[in-house]
Amino acid sequence: MDERKPSLGLSRHIYSGRSAEEALKGVDLNRNIEALVENPLSHLTPEQLRRDVRAFAQAKDLTQYSELLERGAQIAKDPQFYEAVEGITELEKQALHDERTRSFRQPRALYLTIVICSIGAAVQGWDQTGSNGANLNWPAAFGLDTDRKSNDFWILGLVNAAPYIAASLIGCWLSHPLNYYLGRRGVIFIAAWFCFFSVLGSAFTQSWVELFICRLLLGIGMGTKASTIPVLAAESSPASIRGSLVMGWQLWVSFGIFLGFTANLVLYQLGDIAWRLQFGSAFIPAVPLIIGIYFCPESPRWYIKKHRYHDAFKSLQRLRNTPLQAARDLYYIHAQVRLEELMLGDGDITVSEGKEQYTSNGRYANRFIQLFTIARIRRATLAASVVMIAQQMCGINIMAFYSSTLFTEAKASERSALLVSWGFGLINFAFAWPAVRSIDRFGRRNLLLFTFPHMAWTLLAAGFSFYIPEDSPAHLGLITLFIYLFAAFYSPGEGPVPFTYSAEAFPLFHREVGMSLAVSINLFWAAVLTVVYPKLSDALTPTGAIGFFAGLNVIALVMIFLWVPETKQRTLEELDYIFAVPTRTHMRYQVTKVLPYSVNRYILRKDVELEQLYKFPST
Repeated sequence: MDERKPSLGLSRHIYSGRSAEEALKGVDLNRNIEALVENPLSHLTPEQLRRDVRAFAQAKDLTQYSELLERGAQIAKDPQFYEAVEGITELEKQALHDERTRSFRQPRALYLTIVICSIGAAVQGWDQTGSNGANLNWPAAFGLDTDRKSNDFWILGLVNAAPYIAASLIGCWLSHPLNYYLGRRGVIFIAAWFCFFSVLGSAFTQSWVELFICRLLLGIGMGTKASTIPVLAAESSPASIRGSLVMGWQLWVSFGIFLGFTANLVLYQLGDIAWRLQFGSAFIPAVPLIIGIYFCPESPRWYIKKHRYHDAFKSLQRLRNTPLQAARDLYYIHAQVRLEELMLGDGDITVSEGKEQYTSNGRYANRFIQLFTIARIRRATLAASVVMIAQQMCGINIMAFYSSTLFTEAKASERSALLVSWGFGLINFAFAWPAVRSIDRFGRRNLLLFTFPHMAWTLLAAGFSFYIPEDSPAHLGLITLFIYLFAAFYSPGEGPVPFTYSAEAFPLFHREVGMSLAVSINLFWAAVLTVVYPKLSDALTPTGAIGFFAGLNVIALVMIFLWVPETKQRTLEELDYIFAVPTRTHMRYQVTKVLPYSVNRYILRKDVELEQLYKFPST
């Protein structure tokens, strides 16, 4: 780790008048890209810190807060010694103590933001399942031949996949330019309107083409929302609860899926208009999202990127318990963003006569290219892509879109198919809760390695249950049981891990473009599988189609075993070290060390020790 030390003093030169090129001489981005931004203040002397804060306050017209900013910067530099900061009050000490011991004691504005982000996630889930019940009736309403020998099955798959197609190819990639101009709240507001009008439009369509267009518009809203809401939650939250909020995205998506199944079950009895109401009911959660996002504070980090520091400070004052915590986070975020822009060549900062001069050269395309050209980030891209693709390989979205159709193929009545699908949604949501604690205790990789084999055998058992005679009560009962077990294993594993893993695997200043790529990959393959599944089921029968996804679960397990390192409870510097290990080295270690250890320890029950791949300075 000693090779990093020369470059860690980069932050000392921010106000020295040196150019970015001079300050960055000797910095190896392939090796040091994350360690440099772990804490850009930790290497400053007290005098350097005071001088920098005063220059910052003068440059940003915040001189009335100079004393507060100085105290906040001292705490940001050495968080564990906050009690020794001169001038700190007992109220401020208590608030800083609560950050460690009562991390969920937060202001109302932060909880409002959390609630609105949760509603946005629920909108995502409800949007995905509105078509599940409608699939039983809308094809016939538009004159489509639902016989398995008809090519109209391709139309069924295309319409169901339309939101994923638009989200992966348009929505996810629109999120960055829209965020740049409109902010996080503006993007979520626009996305919510797309989700509102498109589902209402779906309820009034008169042809499958019109329905297809409406669902494409829905996908634009879904893609921009999925790429923005986790970012708003993470950028608004203190570090102590940030991980729980990112994981909460998938938890409340599961809740939205459950609500969608509930609406399908309630509305199916309404005759010829049932499918229209099942599509249109998804507008309900979009309404509080449209209204509520107006009252949420904007992301302080976005304000800082736009050099609107007064607005950033006001936002942080709403999101933190005391002005001191707001001042601390304001200066700390500023120091991070400033260093990131210098390192990436997105801008340059110099000082002339005490005034900060900044020149910005936005290079979003460079950041995308760096996802594949910088070794440390390329390995994070590979790992995040694997966990995102694995979410589609496991078959969960086939269940979300086609479970009602699948159960009718198992000779269930329409009411029984919708009722069983409702139970699937309930289990999907209920079993996501254990992951809130286990994702940090048990680990992301371990959760995946444990749950994927169980998802494989439960799907295989569900497929073979189709061979049970249809007149036997065990026919539908066992199919339902094994699909429920599949959902129970999915929810605490591959459900929450992909978004959590992708959000933390990428370096801070590649997180937006990295998340856009990861979400796009996830939704693109969801679109492909959704289009293909009806014909796949036709060609292979339901048993063969479900067995196919059981096989994909095994392949996904192997990919995760070889290419996805563990990230739980690691600092940013340690993650930099983890992803600095070459892929071949990681694969060789898994095959020659981890695999024999697992066999000896868990099958042969031998008392053996596992040689560690990562040797951190603290160990």
